[in-house]
Amino acid sequence: MQLNIAVLPGDGIGPEITQTALEATKAIAQKFGHQLTYKYGIVGACAIDKTGNPYPEETHALCMKSDAVLFGAIGDPRFDNDPSAKVRPEQGLLAMRKELGLYANIRPITTFPSLLHKSPLRRDLVEDADLMCIRELTGGIYFGKPQGRSEDGNSAVDTCVYSREEIERIVRLAYGYAQNRRKKLTIVDKANVLATSRLWRETSQQLEKEYPDVTTEYMFVDNAAMQLIQWPKRFDVIVTENMFGDILTDEASVITGSLGMLPSASIGIHTSVFEPIHGSYPQAAGKNIANPIATILSAALMFEYAFGLMEEGALIRKAVNASLEAEFVTEDICSNGNPRSTSEVGEWIVKYIQS
Repeated sequence: MQLNIAVLPGDGIGPEITQTALEATKAIAQKFGHQLTYKYGIVGACAIDKTGNPYPEETHALCMKSDAVLFGAIGDPRFDNDPSAKVRPEQGLLAMRKELGLYANIRPITTFPSLLHKSPLRRDLVEDADLMCIRELTGGIYFGKPQGRSEDGNSAVDTCVYSREEIERIVRLAYGYAQNRRKKLTIVDKANVLATSRLWRETSQQLEKEYPDVTTEYMFVDNAAMQLIQWPKRFDVIVTENMFGDILTDEASVITGSLGMLPSASIGIHTSVFEPIHGSYPQAAGKNIANPIATILSAALMFEYAFGLMEEGALIRKAVNASLEAEFVTEDICSNGNPRSTSEVGEWIVKYIQS
């Protein structure tokens, strides 16, 4: 099979972790006889430095011509600490989502037996936890107009906007995943306060009738945040709007014991993007200490979601689990006093795939 991907390393630790995932992708392609072609593109702060644009037209054209995008991370403290900056790296991520039509972010949250002791929650709460968070990605307050600050800088406005079509598209997708899992869907909103949430609930209640095989529940976002900590195993599939999803998925990721362990897939109209859920971690950039596993697992999702190659994705996951069982891991999850570097972990996983 021909596999044509774009590689966008981005900022901070992005180049290091993306390289390990690319090497794992090459190993899988070679083992299973696939033809892999890939090209690099720039995005984020590095793209601003070179072109003034965090998502240059050349990068967009590359993504549009690719079957999938393997993405690292965006962010640079130079911009975080400059409130007057007109262009920010994160604008590149929002532009990429909008222009590629990346309307759904899929984040599987699973625990790893060898890392249960790293979770801040009790073992009995997190053992065998397995849920999927689906976040609407191109609407809501991150994209609403008007947006900005007053001329005197003393007030600001952000606008949350959703259409019935956007809600229906993401909720139908969530029902599809629920039908293939444990047939339970939790729809998270704030319908007691927000008009957009009331539209979410009204639209979802109409769709609910079309999926009688799925148990549907509705939950306010504050309650959902609490129950994710109290009893994460009660959830199967969660679907929610953009900002709520951003917050809840980061909260859920901590259940596993490390933010560096979880992948994500952003499903799009034109192509799909696969990336770790963590940020650019600029303090570790260039030190070869960052955990590459979330990015490597994102490559597994890429094989499955973009190319329908389930066996290939499963082998990557098997290799990752083997590295965890062997305690051949980076310092953030190391318990044996012998942490390995980013590249060493990547090389170990590649050798496992090749064996």
